Amino acid sequence: MRLAQLIVLGLVMGVAAGWWLQRDGESSDDTAVHPPAAIAADHAPAVPAEQAATSIAAPAPAATGDTPSGLLLPVQGIAPSQLQDTFTDARSEGRVHDAIDIMAAAGTPVLAVADGHVEKLFDSKRGGLTVYQFEPSGRWCYYYAHLQRYADGLAEKQTLKRGDVIGYVGSTGNANPEAPHLHFEVHALGPEKQWWKGESLNPYPLLKKGDGGD
Repeated sequence: MRLAQLIVLGLVMGVAAGWWLQRDGESSDDTAVHPPAAIAADHAPAVPAEQAATSIAAPAPAATGDTPSGLLLPVQGIAPSQLQDTFTDARSEGRVHDAIDIMAAAGTPVLAVADGHVEKLFDSKRGGLTVYQFEPSGRWCYYYAHLQRYADGLAEKQTLKRGDVIGYVGSTGNANPEAPHLHFEVHALGPEKQWWKGESLNPYPLLKKGDGGD
């Protein structure tokens, strides 16, 4: 009887050991292939709640179609077909032009592109004799540079009408004396209404779609 009991006990222990090894092996495979949710969450990159909310609620980009219209071509006798788009041309020190150059003979009258007033007359190293004009709503600034001279009597805060002569084409500042031209810029003014600061808009399409004269 004792021998029989030992044989039965051995069989029971062998079955139990095999079952335990099989269970342990399956548990290891499941953990490796299908990690528990808690482990997966711990290894996922954290995204702050504020950032997630911002990403979801971010507004669409603002429309860029809000630009001045009806601008007069600012150099007398030049037709829209003669304009060249130099807005993105490279300049010294890694700068971009942010303007259009309108080639014309020295002394050609420069005209106000719209109604407004003279905000600032300024003689700068690069721009030479310049005029900063604000239009009545205070949204846009028009910048005229490299003037040979100002129109007689031109003064700051002076009211301007579209087509008024404000100066004459030249090559003052850093312009090439052999290539007189008007350097013309359009700026969208910020709430501070600072004549030296604004977002540059490309004048080329604004002048091309204008009528070029009265």
